[in-house]
Amino acid sequence: MKKITLYLFIFLAAISNYQCSEDFLDRGLLSEVEETDFMKNESDAILAINAAYNALRDWRYHGGYPILDIMSDDARKGSNPTDAIHIQAFENFSYTPSEGAVANWFTTLYLAAKRCNLVVERAPAIDMDETLKNRIIGEARFLRAMTYFNLVRIYGGVPLITTITPERKVARNTAEEVYNLVKEDLLFAAENLPEKSEYASENMGRATKGAAKTLLAKVYLYQKDYPNSEKYALEVINSGQYSLEPNFGRVFSKDGEFGSGSIFEIGARPEDFQNGGHQYGNTQGFRDNPNRGWGFNRPSWNLLTFFEEGDPRLDATVIYVGETLDGITMGNDAATPDTTYAQGTNQILEIECYNQKVWTPGTGPLESWDHNVRVLRLADAMLIAAEAMNENGKTEEALVYVNKIRERARGGNSNILPDIVSTDQTQVRDAILNERRAEMAMEQNRFFDLVRTGRAAEALGPLGYIEGKHNLFPIPQSEIDLSEGLLTQNPNW
Repeated sequence: MKKITLYLFIFLAAISNYQCSEDFLDRGLLSEVEETDFMKNESDAILAINAAYNALRDWRYHGGYPILDIMSDDARKGSNPTDAIHIQAFENFSYTPSEGAVANWFTTLYLAAKRCNLVVERAPAIDMDETLKNRIIGEARFLRAMTYFNLVRIYGGVPLITTITPERKVARNTAEEVYNLVKEDLLFAAENLPEKSEYASENMGRATKGAAKTLLAKVYLYQKDYPNSEKYALEVINSGQYSLEPNFGRVFSKDGEFGSGSIFEIGARPEDFQNGGHQYGNTQGFRDNPNRGWGFNRPSWNLLTFFEEGDPRLDATVIYVGETLDGITMGNDAATPDTTYAQGTNQILEIECYNQKVWTPGTGPLESWDHNVRVLRLADAMLIAAEAMNENGKTEEALVYVNKIRERARGGNSNILPDIVSTDQTQVRDAILNERRAEMAMEQNRFFDLVRTGRAAEALGPLGYIEGKHNLFPIPQSEIDLSEGLLTQNPNW
């Protein structure tokens, strides 16, 4: 695929008949489409929204390696020391505005937004069933909201492109303006999307009312609008659509795909990208023995030693050398040190281990493309509700949701993970953040959680993080150059 800049979009319409079941992931027509000739009927609208979903399976949509975990205290670059050395720049915060990954992420997110814009702009004029039309537009606006939520968290205020024919050069919007679009899109989606239970099995993976409300609750949390964050999180929790899986480990298994606690996940198949595969799991897959992938994004020693004693979530999050999964025993990669130390010290930074949350059964790399990325989960909604309620002065009510998460995690073992009983707001605030780390480790939440709560400098400062600089990525230098200076750079870059 050609590189797509913000100012010179080439719409490569991957009009693949993708849905998040076998039918949805079967390859359909793949062609370049002239925008003036497209989106004239119901079939076109379905193809266009499916192409928007397909953009989520581009590994660069998630930062590639994935970068956000590597930038947090949860993970290290991984792979062997000589592979993709440039990724170490994100591990030690030495990346620059000219780094290719910074630009690739930016342009891929805008490509996803462009595909959503096509649906939002063209679908209203199509003569088709109005309920289906509004659902399709709601799906597109949910996906656009998710994409711009990523953009504003990563880059700050960015240009708002809401048409398929934008101006060649555009200036940045404010972060507040971006957040306003995100909320408008999610409110429309929440009004027009079905509940999860209203979708047939072949449509699992499409956006739902619950997904829109969960993301809306998260958006309000980031903006510190705690009353609205609590409101929408509780609507999801009390909707009757979701329940916690009794077994935490099952949440990320093949059997757990689209499970009872899944609110939004990106479906995939054991195929290449064009046929419905998703390289997110392959990038992080166990390296060499068995050869499941590249081995990037390894859990850090900091994460391994963070979990409370006996917490089953540690074992469900990490694959160790020598462990047996699905009948396969994990050997070590000869090119990877068993233990990596901080230079000149005996401080352990990592041991050879891997992210178990992306494990799929199999012995070859292609089977790793069969991983469904869990984007929104009920556990996340419950912890969002708990955090918002605690900030709203409802600390005792907040503890109910924190302790439900811990109860599920302990799996019936009363000797571990006791309920949190303190009702001190500060202590509960700390406990919620710790619970988010344990529950959602290696799911690309930790970096954002540290930044939004003002704790990044303390946790990541020793790794090279500078407050007021690394809380945002730089705007890619290539985009600034193309704009002839109309785009401005983030502070301290």
